[in-house]
Amino acid sequence: MSSTKSIFICQNCGTQSAKWLGKCTVCGEWNTFVEEIVNKKQTTSKLSIQISGNQPLSLENIKATKNKRFSTGIDEFNRVLGGGIVPGSLVLLGGDPGIGKSTLALQLALGLSDRKILYTSGEESLQQIKLRAERLNKQNENCLFLCETSLEKLIAHTDKQKPDLLIIDSIQTISTETIESSAGSVSQVRECTSSILKFAKKNDVAVILIGHITKEGNLAGPKVLEHMVDTVLQFEGDINYMYRILRASKNRFGSTNELGIFEMRINGLMEITNPSEQLISKVSDGVSGTAIAATIEGARPILIEIQALVSSAAYGTPQRSSTGFDLRRLNMLLAVLEKRAGFKLIAKDVFLNIAGGLKISDPATDLAVICSILSSNIDVAINHKNCFAGEVGLTGEIRAVSRIEQRIAEAEKLGFTKMFIPRLNKGFDSSSLKIEIVKANRVEEVFKNIFS
Repeated sequence: MSSTKSIFICQNCGTQSAKWLGKCTVCGEWNTFVEEIVNKKQTTSKLSIQISGNQPLSLENIKATKNKRFSTGIDEFNRVLGGGIVPGSLVLLGGDPGIGKSTLALQLALGLSDRKILYTSGEESLQQIKLRAERLNKQNENCLFLCETSLEKLIAHTDKQKPDLLIIDSIQTISTETIESSAGSVSQVRECTSSILKFAKKNDVAVILIGHITKEGNLAGPKVLEHMVDTVLQFEGDINYMYRILRASKNRFGSTNELGIFEMRINGLMEITNPSEQLISKVSDGVSGTAIAATIEGARPILIEIQALVSSAAYGTPQRSSTGFDLRRLNMLLAVLEKRAGFKLIAKDVFLNIAGGLKISDPATDLAVICSILSSNIDVAINHKNCFAGEVGLTGEIRAVSRIEQRIAEAEKLGFTKMFIPRLNKGFDSSSLKIEIVKANRVEEVFKNIFS
């Protein structure tokens, strides 16, 4: 026999409470508790213990059957996953609405012609999926499509078709009959993911789950969802720009330092194999206020264009604005320029922009930022064959950065003739390089070199 009771569950972290609370005592979020009805099974006082199922084994008796990865057909996707999809693994793909999650999943499904795919959608009809497939201009006879929101029916169809890859769009639309709460709740998401996980591990079926995110940018549902899956992917980008970035925040079968870059077009997502060439504008050559920074995104070196505009404050109070760069770090760099280098910017507006709509957190872009600001301030253009890599400290020194060899190699490949790096970066041979390496200890040395 079983009885029902009502509990309150936090939609953000999954904390349970016997009564409704305005603020969660664990995660601190407001108005996240919802009421859910659960079945409580009545048990006897005596426990019946039976030894059945899996048995404990030593390492010598465990058979190491290595599952061979299979390629997704998209090189940037393979890069982030660590070489391809592992059979029996669960991949959680999250991103903002309209960023292109469904397009990326459908493009992957239609590109795997040598594998059997089952694409399940709880958000779109089969007609809508066909319209998107026609826009992508791709076909795959081995890809089957299903519109279903019931977990039991979904697993039954998957067990019957036995696909190599199961794609579910999205996990928040799937519900099970064993839980009385609505689809998308913490209990439903947790129970459905757990059932799919057991089925995938037992039958060696790779699963890609598409998940919604909250307004703060986190994956919707309980945090246990991220712990249950093998890989968590974030699909990022500004819907006003065409570039999209795929990065892994968790990966049991590969590194989390890789990222893939795509360009959204009418016919789907196009891979960007050399993003540096795409992000550097040739129109701004000879224009003041631009500088090229050698940055690292994940494990990939990328050259990006920093654009700055400095003008007199029109309303008395100077404005500070940045797009794609931390505003607090910008204010710190402006203070360094004023205190250590002697440039008066307190009465001027400063606007900073990272070309291409990217968001950069690499401190090695500091040197390029202050050079672009000074270039705009004195209205003198920086040679477009120069690039910069260096972190600027509060005393005006240029601190060493990581992976300097990769940054130099990327700049040399793209035809840059001079690169400014910290003097503290040592341990590499510059004799065989075609690019001139200029080492500096302080920002004043760089200013004298480029503006003398």
